[in-house]
Amino acid sequence: MSAAGPILAVCGLAREAAIAAGPGTLTVVGAGSAQRLARLLDEALAQGARGVISFGIAGGVARGLPAGSLIVGEAVVAGEERFPVDLGWRDRLAERLPWARIATVAGIERPAVDRAAKQSFHATTGVAAVDMESHVAARVAAARNLPFALLRAVADPAERELPPAALAPLRPDGTPDLRSILVSLARRPAQLPAMLRLAFDARAAFASLLRSRRALGPGLGFPDLGDLVLDMA
Repeated sequence: MSAAGPILAVCGLAREAAIAAGPGTLTVVGAGSAQRLARLLDEALAQGARGVISFGIAGGVARGLPAGSLIVGEAVVAGEERFPVDLGWRDRLAERLPWARIATVAGIERPAVDRAAKQSFHATTGVAAVDMESHVAARVAAARNLPFALLRAVADPAERELPPAALAPLRPDGTPDLRSILVSLARRPAQLPAMLRLAFDARAAFASLLRSRRALGPGLGFPDLGDLVLDMA
């Protein structure tokens, strides 16, 4: 375990990283590429870090998790792999975010799109939500013997289906490629209502993340908060 350094927040989107950023916290943005994310993580961790947290939005696969529902990770699964979180960090997150649900999250390579696939995935694995960064972050943290935590807000509930425009690749900096989205909408204008609904759901998820970030303060709830504050002085 690293004795010094910042907390590294692992995100998929630039907007997630902007929320996570703050005193004692550095961010890494994967922008939808697991390979790119692993490389950036290795580069960031080579400079030293106190812990790693997967931070951002997620797709809900368990019913009963409306947009904005907050999840504190119990573990991350990816295929046959299972990565437990640091229990002290998990408990600190749960203490400061009592409205969050403690649950297992799955790391996936592609977004979960339709309702049937989401429900089948939940029935098979028992996870509450999925995202495209947590398994990469957990794997790298485990390899370096660093504490790992997870905090995710549901942006598309299990009852929703993602329209094609929502699957447009991100720009390398983790921002949406608006041109690709508009091209998809022009080709299939019937998906516009679904995109508008997704935008409202995403807004609820980002608002949940922002509220949580403010509640956690420096270091995103890392248990060794006192030492972290001294390091920043």
